[in-house]
Amino acid sequence: MSFPKRQLGAGGPMVGAVGFGAMSFAGFFGAADDATSLDTLDAAFAAGIDFWDTSNMYGLGRSEAVLGEWLKTRGENVTIATKGGIIPGPPRRIDNTAGHLREELEKSLKKLNRDKVELYYIHRRDHSIEVEAVVETLVSFIEEGLIDGYGLSEIAPHTLRRAHAVHPCRAVQNEYSLWSRQPELGLIRLCKELGVAFVPFSPLARGMLGETSVDPAGMAEGDFRRANPRFQPPNYAANVAAIDGFRAFAKAKGTTTAALALAWILDRGDHLIPIPGTRTVEHLNEWLDAATLSLTDADRAEIDRLLPAGFAHGDRYADNQMMAVERYC
Repeated sequence: MSFPKRQLGAGGPMVGAVGFGAMSFAGFFGAADDATSLDTLDAAFAAGIDFWDTSNMYGLGRSEAVLGEWLKTRGENVTIATKGGIIPGPPRRIDNTAGHLREELEKSLKKLNRDKVELYYIHRRDHSIEVEAVVETLVSFIEEGLIDGYGLSEIAPHTLRRAHAVHPCRAVQNEYSLWSRQPELGLIRLCKELGVAFVPFSPLARGMLGETSVDPAGMAEGDFRRANPRFQPPNYAANVAAIDGFRAFAKAKGTTTAALALAWILDRGDHLIPIPGTRTVEHLNEWLDAATLSLTDADRAEIDRLLPAGFAHGDRYADNQMMAVERYC
């Protein structure tokens, strides 16, 4: 199997239309096993998924280390994106200073067994520093050959305009799925206008858009979704009821819930490159057919009827999880 290619921003590499998010390898959604994670990466690569996304804060470097082990032992070429700028704490804080970003990037490269990464994101914006100054720091990394391009995460359209005016941004990564639709209010359109790739994270609604809805009762104590309003009563029951209708529609079409949810994202524009994640090959196999699905006007209308914009009950983050996330509506 191979995925059709999409460009990772103007001047960026061509990558598979669906990437891979490695956050779950760090145990954010329950216990993770590194050997199983490596098997999952093997299967992802064999399926043609060649754009992998991680961060220095996922398990305090554990996710990067797993990817680094795969790169060291397999020797295959994939496009890697990682991020910096969040200090987990406590207390949690954001630091986009040149010194901190350089230190964290160098640590990330060491864990990844790489001399450079193709894409380096500011994980969250530090509002004590003008974004233009942050971009100048990132440009210095490009000039030194440490990164090929930079990206921004969880930002508003006005921040992208300011950053892009200093040096072209390669990608913007914000949450986007059938239940998180804020980027439709200008950000996806602006990325298209500027030639910037839009990379939706959590495109499968943090596990809700699978063959069964994840049950909060079965979540591990450290699972960050336990504090998420969408997974708490009465919101959770309302969200399950809505998604069950979409799940039945996917089944009637002969596909999986996850594959149809990703196909919907891919249908929103050829500059969108979603990065679903999973800890197992079993769940990976649920969405490998996403790029082969073509939606008709009737499909689009039915999906909009079942899961209209704003259907989700509850905010996508708890208040304490919103630090430095830019709101613009």
